[in-house]
Amino acid sequence: MFRLVFLFPLFLLASYAHAEAPRTFREAKAVAAKVYKQQQVDFYCGCHYSGKTVDLKSCGYVPRKNANRASRIEWEHIVPAWVIGHQRQCWQQGGRKNCTSTDDVYQMAEADLFNLIPVVGEVNGDRSNFGFGWLPQKPNQYGACQMVVDFKARKAMPRPEIRGMVARTYLYMSERYGLRLSKQDSHLYSAWNKQYPAERWERQRNQRLACIMGHGNRFVGNVDLKSCKRA
Repeated sequence: MFRLVFLFPLFLLASYAHAEAPRTFREAKAVAAKVYKQQQVDFYCGCHYSGKTVDLKSCGYVPRKNANRASRIEWEHIVPAWVIGHQRQCWQQGGRKNCTSTDDVYQMAEADLFNLIPVVGEVNGDRSNFGFGWLPQKPNQYGACQMVVDFKARKAMPRPEIRGMVARTYLYMSERYGLRLSKQDSHLYSAWNKQYPAERWERQRNQRLACIMGHGNRFVGNVDLKSCKRA
């Protein structure tokens, strides 16, 4: 019933150029807010939002515990910063703060727009740095929202409409930044990639972000960088 759909009119693509690629997570959030301004829908639940305020009724969302955080939109890494950082030496020597100030690869990964999506704050907090996977529980934690979080198993299961994009984001981040995926995760994301192929809204998102980042996510499909207006 409540479905995420990103419709990026092609005429808007020319307003973004390669030179605008964000260098930090802070810059990435500011750029992402502009990218999603035309279609303000959260990723995990399909809730509409305006600015930073979530319209919970638009998606039948019922706060699980934190109504205040549920009312605001936050920017989430599909592949958590914790996961990215824990595979790098900088994290071992000073955590996220050290990585953001000393590690160029981490900085690029943290600011990568392909890995950044708008989400309901409460779900962002609940998901934490959990990995994704298949869970037997029925989605009833957040009202009509189809996201499932298993705190004991430290796993989350996204709704079917976005499983393909989750998979393609993990495969992209793994390839681009050398992130190691477990055998189980590799099999899962390969399966989701095939089972849930990219729809029009995801391909349009890929093209639009390519005009900012200077490259696309090949797991989503080809992009046309010549159609992007140069700075």
